[in-house]
Amino acid sequence: MEELLTDLKKVPLNDLHVSLGAKMVPFAGFYMPVRYSSDVEEHNTIRKGVGVFDVSHMGEFIIKGPKALALIQKVTSNDASKLVIGKVQYSCLPNDQGGIVDDLLVYRTGEEEYLLVVNASNIDKDWKWISQHNTEGADMRNISDSICLFAVQGPKAAAVLQKLTDANLASLEYYSFTKGEIGGVKDVIISATGYTGAGGFELYIPNKDAEQLWKKIFEAGKQEDIKPIGLGARDTLRLEMGFCLYGNDIDDHTSPIEAGLGWITKFTKDFINSKNLLSQKEKGVSKKLVGFEMVERGIPRSHYEIVNAKEEVIGEVSSGTQSPSLGIGIGMGYIKTEYAQPGTEIFIRIRNKSLKAKVVKPPFYKA
Repeated sequence: MEELLTDLKKVPLNDLHVSLGAKMVPFAGFYMPVRYSSDVEEHNTIRKGVGVFDVSHMGEFIIKGPKALALIQKVTSNDASKLVIGKVQYSCLPNDQGGIVDDLLVYRTGEEEYLLVVNASNIDKDWKWISQHNTEGADMRNISDSICLFAVQGPKAAAVLQKLTDANLASLEYYSFTKGEIGGVKDVIISATGYTGAGGFELYIPNKDAEQLWKKIFEAGKQEDIKPIGLGARDTLRLEMGFCLYGNDIDDHTSPIEAGLGWITKFTKDFINSKNLLSQKEKGVSKKLVGFEMVERGIPRSHYEIVNAKEEVIGEVSSGTQSPSLGIGIGMGYIKTEYAQPGTEIFIRIRNKSLKAKVVKPPFYKA
């Protein structure tokens, strides 16, 4: 085990998080702060105020040149030709077996330049996958190790960050970004994106400027009682919104159609495995990813069985938790399509008991 732990990477601000009392845990090949106080307290800070996640473990690739768009169109499911400079798109990388290599964000940063933001655990896998399909000869650069990423989230995030920048944050629509100076650091991508459903921004910063900007953000947020937030709260926040987590809700063996990601799967173009996915869309699938709420008291967890009233197994939980905002157990899971309609009664097997739940359409939490 010790040998495995020495292989873990550290984010540039690792020592700062330790000094703030963070509990550091192995996650996606990195030491990461899982919590600073309690998951529920940090969750509520984001829902009602403002907090900062250091998610510098995420991966960033630059794809540029005259062939950049052609490559992105081939490897991603969404239609990147619709992107204008300053806009962001959620997408996925389909594999040729019907599953998903990763989900990602695609930023159009220039006329012939794009930034792809991928999951930390998949950086090497994604780089290899995109590279092997780069028959167009697009210019690719992996800048993951030189960029820090802060997610400043919550209803008070704009008020805090506006103190540090001349960029008009109020005019930034959801899934838009600008590049500018913030907290004295130049050329920061300020993106109106996040994984919490609470509003806020994500900031892409060169490593050398990260600590300076972190401290300035916390200085600017004193009045709003800004707090550092760990991965524990990040998970409950994203689950309340019904956002997929790679490795839990989507993976190499789940198709975007099964996962309810048809809205990012555009058949107006050819992409890897598009013919098979179109066939799935037209003919239907045998299982679907659904959201559910516990009717009886219980906390669903990943891999718990989902059964029907006859105790027949009809699926499996992919993500589950006790919702801090709602005070009930919530989850997502793949179940047979005939049980996927909202309102359908299902049962979650928790410690050998089948506890009643109902299928609902996410988001679970509505602000």
